[in-house]
Amino acid sequence: MIDYIKPLSKCVLFRNMEEAEIEEIINSLVYTIKSYDKDEVIAIENDDCDSLGVILSGNVEIHKPFPSGKVVTINHFSAGNVFGEALVFSERHRYPATIISSNKSKIMYIKREDIVKMMTHNPKIIKNFMGVLSNRILMLNDRITNLSYDSLRKKISSILLNEYKRQRSPNIILPYSRKKMAEILNIPRPSLSRELVNMREEGIIDFYKNKIKILDIRKLEDSLL
Repeated sequence: MIDYIKPLSKCVLFRNMEEAEIEEIINSLVYTIKSYDKDEVIAIENDDCDSLGVILSGNVEIHKPFPSGKVVTINHFSAGNVFGEALVFSERHRYPATIISSNKSKIMYIKREDIVKMMTHNPKIIKNFMGVLSNRILMLNDRITNLSYDSLRKKISSILLNEYKRQRSPNIILPYSRKKMAEILNIPRPSLSRELVNMREEGIIDFYKNKIKILDIRKLEDSLL
């Protein structure tokens, strides 16, 4: 168990908690840890969700397949994050999408009964858990807002401005590839690349791979008008 205390200390669920405190909590629980290879399926849409997944290492992606065969990446989470936090307590506790391990990963699963147990014995867990839920709601709101924009320029500007606020810097490192960004925005990758080039030629941004530098924040904000 001691091997997992360090990654757990970086988990959003145990934020602002000492390692000894985390170890005491985890030792009182019944949990399982599973390892996954790159591109291995963690859960399929409509699978039962009776546990909270804590990502100890690696990354996972949330995919939504459609009857046409198209697959859209809804979200992605890295080590220290969790998934299934809302589903595990809902009446319909089934995954609404498929979860894939995007590289080698380790996931700790904690049953809903043990989540309640943690909350009962430590108010910090309650605060952190509610923080996770709140952030997910805000993230969903941002996603809906972004998809409602009527032009490609507005969609790109929205996601860049959100990252600018989150990272508090004009030098943004996108937490995903160009391909994933296109899937998140639900646009063709070539269209995304062309618009990014157009924005660079207009002096709004500069970029290299997943690194984007905002050159003119005013112009970027005006793109949303």
